[in-house]
Amino acid sequence: MPTIALLPDHLINQIAAGEVVERPASALKEIVENSLDAGATDVHIQLQEGGITLIKVSDNGCGIQKEQLSLALARHATSKIRSLNDLEQVGSLGFRGEGLASIAAVSRLTLTSRETGSDYAWQVETQEGEISAPAPAALQKGTVIEVRDVYYNTPARRKFLKTATTEFGHCDDTCKRLALAWPTVSFTFSHNGKVCWKFPIQSRQARIAAVLGESFMEEGLPVDAANGQLSLYGMIGSPTQSRSSRDAQYFFVNGRFVKDKLVSHALREAYRDVLHHERHPVYALFFTLPPDLVDVNVHPQKSEVKFRDSGAVYRLLKGAIQQVLAGTVAGAQTPSIDTNMSTSIPFTPSSQVGERADTGTPPWQTSQPQWGKFEQTRMPLSAGENTPAYFSQLRPVDLPATSFVSNSQTTSSPQPLPDTVDSQSPPLGFAVAQIHGVYVLAQNQYGLVVVDMHAAHERILYEKLKQAIDAHTVVSQPLLIPASFHATSVEMATAQQQEEALRELGFELAPVSPTHLALRAVPIALQKADPVSLVRDILKDLSEVGSSNVLLAKRNEILATMACHGAVRANRHLTLPEMNALLREMEATERSDQCNHGRPTWFQLSMNDLDKLFMRGQ
Repeated sequence: MPTIALLPDHLINQIAAGEVVERPASALKEIVENSLDAGATDVHIQLQEGGITLIKVSDNGCGIQKEQLSLALARHATSKIRSLNDLEQVGSLGFRGEGLASIAAVSRLTLTSRETGSDYAWQVETQEGEISAPAPAALQKGTVIEVRDVYYNTPARRKFLKTATTEFGHCDDTCKRLALAWPTVSFTFSHNGKVCWKFPIQSRQARIAAVLGESFMEEGLPVDAANGQLSLYGMIGSPTQSRSSRDAQYFFVNGRFVKDKLVSHALREAYRDVLHHERHPVYALFFTLPPDLVDVNVHPQKSEVKFRDSGAVYRLLKGAIQQVLAGTVAGAQTPSIDTNMSTSIPFTPSSQVGERADTGTPPWQTSQPQWGKFEQTRMPLSAGENTPAYFSQLRPVDLPATSFVSNSQTTSSPQPLPDTVDSQSPPLGFAVAQIHGVYVLAQNQYGLVVVDMHAAHERILYEKLKQAIDAHTVVSQPLLIPASFHATSVEMATAQQQEEALRELGFELAPVSPTHLALRAVPIALQKADPVSLVRDILKDLSEVGSSNVLLAKRNEILATMACHGAVRANRHLTLPEMNALLREMEATERSDQCNHGRPTWFQLSMNDLDKLFMRGQ
């Protein structure tokens, strides 16, 4: 039988390196975090071959005493904690005391440091786990760590490294995360002797713009929320800034970048109503709370955390993001069409509508984003539309029904467009025409507005249905002649089992035979929809949902199905009053920049854009 024996320290460090030093980027993260913990305000990072052959980090931090250089490379030696109480309230990025020891175990490491106030710098080197005696070295200030040939003495693990290009990408992303969290520190990042990027000491907003791009800062939405000792601030991208991957999602807890399932789920749920299919949101968010309310010691690489009150964190994250996204009413932000036919269609934050109206350029294109709560601009109706035919089509915002799209054509004559469309006009202007029964064209003070009428109406209905369900005020409309239809066995069973859920949604459904159901009432907001097709889809959703608890969680998906059926369809011709009523409803509806599936509902073409299309003035 094999005997049990203690492992040698060097082998222990090599085993630990498998967890701590997964790749060059992991080693780089540990070293840069030590520089930040040392109070550095200037960090220089140099790589060769993606960090496989060389990682060199220089800082101007406090440095390390000569007597403690060897101890800095020892396993489980740290200056950051002394007791369990320190561990429970740790505020530094590093604290385990195993990072440098693990890196030294699988590489050739050189540590040079000069303590603040010391006359000399000292240097130690490691080889096969052996640490040399300190020797004098030339260094003006701070610490320099050189890591050469990662995994040179563990060939089997080295085989798992990717190409230099791939490893460089991971190192680049790691350093940008740290730079994003520490705008009070300047960073210089070089690869193979060439400077890739350099960030000076700057404001938080400027650092976000430097890492994620000016367009994200200009088009993003500011977040600033707090609940007791929890606070959240930063920027989130509008739904149309979403990406096909999660490569632009940055979330920090007390300055530490983390990937947390609870956080990801909260943000995904907040975007659910406005994000298209499998797209992923873009954000740079900074979450702060007392150190004793979060456990950062749950992962070897410190990339995951555990919150003491996860429910409060989840509610703050989801609620804050939902509130910001709810402010994206049509007209508060302006999606514009790129006249150069590029694939990106940016959103820009609103400014005070009416400024610089004589220039032909919307003021939001020059607005400077400010931290704070998102404010939306509501414009009064123009006197030019103050006609009985116009107001007869409008309904109060809080009613569950939206009935400005009737089947019969209005008998009132269309009202002409006002002579001038100025800064006092509604943000989406006034309708002028409809194209192929699909798009509404409107004129505002900046130019042409193009609206997808089905997508816009779908969002309006969806928000009204949600409000009505929350307020328990869903109003049913009895059908003059009940709609009877042949039902499958599943539909018959679902109608019986989910009778209460159907009633809450505004449907009255009853069996009239073993194979037929009769629909006697529908929600008043959906009275113009095809009743049989609508109720069949609702029964399908309910049969897939099952229990009432799951129904609550899936409620919005069912309401989205209802809204889609009730929205005006393509090839439906609207009168000018109906089109204008739709525009006014969009301006008063939350999240009306996107439909329920995350698609945009409208775009703006400024006069400058139109001039470019027709090459006027060129």
